[in-house]
Formats: sequence, C-alpha cells, structure tokens
Amino acid sequence: MKVIIHDLDNSYDEILEAKSDRMIAADGKYAACQGCFGCWTKHPAECFMKDKLRQACRIIGQADELVIITKNRYGEYSPAVKNVLDRSIGSSTPFSTYRGRQMHHTLRYGRHDLWKVIVYGDMTEAEKATFRYRAERNAINDGFERSEVLFMQDLKELEALV
Repeated sequence: MKVIIHDLDNSYDEILEAKSDRMIAADGKYAACQGCFGCWTKHPAECFMKDKLRQACRIIGQADELVIITKNRYGEYSPAVKNVLDRSIGSSTPFSTYRGRQMHHTLRYGRHDLWKVIVYGDMTEAEKATFRYRAERNAINDGFERSEVLFMQDLKELEALV
C-alpha cells in the first residue's frame, strides 16, 4: 500500500489521490499528540482523540511505501507533517528490539519498503544533508528497508516525483 502524507493545499489532492492508496493531508485540522502513549498500550494503534488522525498509526503502519511531501523548515519537516508523524507512534510497540545493531521499538505491522521524502522550498546544502540524515534514521526506526529524499525547486515537478 502506498501512503502519501503532504502539507500542500487541497488543489493537489486529486493528483495525489490518483497516485496513492491512502492520503493524509497535513492541514493542521487535528490535535497535536498529547504524549499519553495510549496508542501503544490502552488501545493499540488507535489514538484516543476523535479526529482525522485517529487511525494514522494503522494507515502509516500498513504502508509498504510512505511518501512524505513537505516544505523545508530549516532542514526538517513542516510542523503540520511533524504532527502527523508524531501521531503515528502507535505503528510500533513499546517493546524494544535490535535492528541494524541498534535498539528500536518492535514493529507492530512488520517491515516496509520505501520511506520517501519530497522536499520543496528554498534550502541550503546543509539543510539537504539534514533531510537525508533524518529520512535515513526515520526509515530505520520505522522498519523501512530504504529511504530516498528528492528536492524540488518548483511544485510543477511534483507529479513526476510522486
């Protein structure tokens, strides 16, 4: 299953829906993670908050390919995208295991294929390096086999990159 998380306006929804099985619009119309860890323990992979991200853990956890489209914010995800990723912590369990000679949380849904980040907006070479590192670490932590980061100067390139 291909899942797209994006912080673009809704004029891109039709293009992105055609290229994915599920799409999560990081539009800020949801609550930020409360850090209660209920999605880990009390009701696994489901947030207690009854908003559009309630099932984000399951959607992201079942993705074979996760595509994140984000505006550059000093070499990091946009705040709206970061909130979606924070709300997906329940895609793993509170238990730990070794992956790649490092301690990580046990995956609730098993291994995945590709963690892909498409970044738009102005950025320096240092910010690009930060994005590459962040995507690599996120992929390992969430059980993805590989990561890829693409940089766009113009949103007209988006359809070809997704």
